[in-house]
Amino acid sequence: MRHSFLRASWGVLAAGVLLCAACDFSVTNPGPIEDSQLNTPAAMPGLVNGMSGDLSYALGNFLEDLAVTSGELSHSGNYSVEREYYLGTVTPEDANPDWGDMQRARWVAENGIERMKTVLGDEFNTTPLAIRAYLYAGFANRLLGETSCSAVIDDGPKQSDSVYFQRADSDFTQALQLAQAQGGQDTLASAALAGRASVRAWLGDWTNAAADAQQVPDDFVFNAIFSDNTERENNQVAYETHTRREISVWGTTWATVFGDPRVPWDSVKTSKGAIQTGQDGKTPFFREQKYPDVGAEVPLAKGTEMLLLRAEAALRNNDPTTAMSLINEERATYGLPAESAPDVDSTWTILKYERGAVLWLEGRRFWDLRRWNAEGRDTFLDGRTKCVPISANELAANPNL
Repeated sequence: MRHSFLRASWGVLAAGVLLCAACDFSVTNPGPIEDSQLNTPAAMPGLVNGMSGDLSYALGNFLEDLAVTSGELSHSGNYSVEREYYLGTVTPEDANPDWGDMQRARWVAENGIERMKTVLGDEFNTTPLAIRAYLYAGFANRLLGETSCSAVIDDGPKQSDSVYFQRADSDFTQALQLAQAQGGQDTLASAALAGRASVRAWLGDWTNAAADAQQVPDDFVFNAIFSDNTERENNQVAYETHTRREISVWGTTWATVFGDPRVPWDSVKTSKGAIQTGQDGKTPFFREQKYPDVGAEVPLAKGTEMLLLRAEAALRNNDPTTAMSLINEERATYGLPAESAPDVDSTWTILKYERGAVLWLEGRRFWDLRRWNAEGRDTFLDGRTKCVPISANELAANPNL
């Protein structure tokens, strides 16, 4: 019976082959947008919004890991990778998703800029979209530089992590020049100045970094955008602390800080009045309140950070008086009283605390700890992974590594 069935089947198949000898078996997926359809001026706003979205996705998903590996939050849940980050171990395998997301954000912005130049021609220099594109490329490169051990650009060889800062400097400079030429783009110009100030400081050019920072208004903020529209657009720190209880302020330096508007958090009680525990069932759960919902925006650049950058530049120039004046100017913007310090070392202690508070949960602390550790100014990262290694996927796929 089985053999008869096979013979009949082969007969049907042979007939089908004869009937369909001239058939077209090609398949077109109707879902994705054809690449060529992006080569029109009408597509440029969507292209730039995509750059913004990829940057927010990379940052939003990495914030949780960066917070626990730099001591801003403690691990209170069941996620194994976050626990390893919390314990101070970052492996190439664990780096896979975040490395990929950050590289995607960089590539999409940089590649998109070249597409925009081709499509728009001379109009490229007259549209605010070009300014924003350069900003997103700059912040994507800065994110990579502040977190990664090494730079890898588009299947290229391993390079110094400073390459990301150099690329960011160029991006921010291009954004600033376009903003100034177009006029009426004060917000985007300030974002470019703030971004460039930070990466110039990280490249060791503190004089020009301070000069850029001085031009940014104290109350300036430029945000990465998040939304509750879809899961991809969510601020993951908000999700893990307000929907779940995977990360907690308990056990960190900030758990002893009360009433500081820069570091808002609260303990969570059960219905019986006891302290709620995290998802692990044992860690006391203190909830961050900086991001109250998954649509909460995350600052990429702030005027208050610029005041602290100028303060650090003054300290590095052995001028604690100017440094404390700038620190107190920053504190005044939050309604906080002035501080004082008797010497340079005490001023450094205050500065490190102030940067931690001002940039809390913004993905910036890991870099501060890393550079201060290298200078012998901070010991938190002693015995811990100090940067994100090249991912296992990149090592496996890149022929130059």
